[in-house]
Amino acid sequence: MVKTVASVGLPVDEVLEIKKNRILPEGESDGKKKRISIVTGIHGDELEGQYVCFELIRRIEEHKELLKGIVDVYPAMNPLGIDSITRGIPAFDLDMNRLFPGNKDGDMTEFLASGMIADVDGSDVCIDIHASNIFLTEIPQIRINELHKEKLIPLAKELNVDFIWVHGANTVLESTFAHSLNSRNVPTLVVEMGVGMRITKEYCNQLVDGILHLMETMEIWAGETIEPRKPIISEDADDVTYLNAPTAGVFVPRVKHWEHLKKSDEIGWIIDPLHGKILEKILSPVDGILFTIREYPIVDHGSLIGRLLREEARKE
Repeated sequence: MVKTVASVGLPVDEVLEIKKNRILPEGESDGKKKRISIVTGIHGDELEGQYVCFELIRRIEEHKELLKGIVDVYPAMNPLGIDSITRGIPAFDLDMNRLFPGNKDGDMTEFLASGMIADVDGSDVCIDIHASNIFLTEIPQIRINELHKEKLIPLAKELNVDFIWVHGANTVLESTFAHSLNSRNVPTLVVEMGVGMRITKEYCNQLVDGILHLMETMEIWAGETIEPRKPIISEDADDVTYLNAPTAGVFVPRVKHWEHLKKSDEIGWIIDPLHGKILEKILSPVDGILFTIREYPIVDHGSLIGRLLREEARKE
């Protein structure tokens, strides 16, 4: 059942509409059941969540008799951004994930943000799905701020991701969608995976498996689900080592994503295609696992090439 969450008029007789698909158990017409909300498309250039929405709805509809609660799917919170492959809201030069909780009496963008929060509010769990940008590839992970870790880590463990990254409270942006909902006691998990402007079906299917498993633990889904992966959990800022380019050039990786590395292992080269030279060999500074790697080859001095989770920091 497709519903319009919020809408505003645009020039030339057009209307911007944010929609959701509410899936109810067979024969049900009210909303007095446990509810999970799947949200994506806040950033228009992050498309991994589009496939997650499709695949989740497809699997539920195939076995609708197994659905025992409410599933709300919001595939395009920033429809103008998705249509134009723009991270923010086109013409406004605004990052939608810096506008929450919004204001129903504010301007167009604040009004839309307010409508989204009001509609998702009351969910038993919300999954906020993001992708990386066009420059980096991320392993499926959940990012949690330490203010809400006690209630969110147990839920995150059920989602079949590889990594749970707990950030310090000083890095929390209060104007994000997830923080606004967590502050309203709606447990909201932020998923980061894949790469911008692309769909990585392997990662998407992994997350859909996890969502169905979480729905089973919440008694929203009665079907058989997978045993979720045991994620690595990091709660210390010193657990993560950042790799930055020491010079400009073309980065060519020499290892695979999510690979265990030893200190001084070769991660990649920065090359000079004009002279056929290797400008720099990027070596691992620690023993660890590469959970972020450069996707876009062109780098400047200081460009992020990857992130490593230090081996001694692993906690499952």
